[in-house]
Amino acid sequence: MADGKRLKKALTGIDRNAFYKVDQAIKMIKERATAKFDETLEISLNLGIDPRHADQMVRGVVDLPNGTGKTVRVAVFAKGAKADEAAKAGADIVGADDLAEKVQAGQMDFDRVIATPDMMGLVGKLGKVLGPRGLMPNPKLGTVTMNVGDAVKAAKGGQVQFRAEKAGIVHAGIGKASFTETQLVENVKSFVDAINKAKPQGAKGTYLKKISLSSTMGPGLKLDISSLSGA
Repeated sequence: MADGKRLKKALTGIDRNAFYKVDQAIKMIKERATAKFDETLEISLNLGIDPRHADQMVRGVVDLPNGTGKTVRVAVFAKGAKADEAAKAGADIVGADDLAEKVQAGQMDFDRVIATPDMMGLVGKLGKVLGPRGLMPNPKLGTVTMNVGDAVKAAKGGQVQFRAEKAGIVHAGIGKASFTETQLVENVKSFVDAINKAKPQGAKGTYLKKISLSSTMGPGLKLDISSLSGA
């Protein structure tokens, strides 16, 4: 009942049919993020694509200028000096065959997987386990690399992976309600810019159809796309 009352209060003063400028939307969302935990600010983009066609897939990574506010646990498949490099950079779990056995057993207490190229023969066998969770390392996303130290630091520092779902929608967490308005505006603009740069050649018509913002427990607000410079 308390949640219902809180949502009703959060909806006060919001026009669900209006399009808000990004700074205005963030101010309103922050004012209404009253849950007992630090809510995540979530962005949802409806793109004019059909991801079922290979030439219309939207996928990539973006380094948010102010991070996500989320603690990302990173697992690295590496051996020898590269394993040491990953551990030194702050990886939470580092291993090879031993790590593969844990994954096969369902022990996956991590949010991102990085691997050196020589480990992909081993990691490839874990595709059925890692794939459905979106954890499979990928050279295009910078998670299959010899520069494991840099990859770990990027993952820990607020790098966000994105991928369009079947309906052409991209979701991502782009900060916390405790962030300043300026930090959140910068993160939103960086994320939308990355989506624009990832526009596939096969996309026809309007690419950015709709963008909305919300907090974990709050109502969604539609954004005026023209208020995002470059969008």
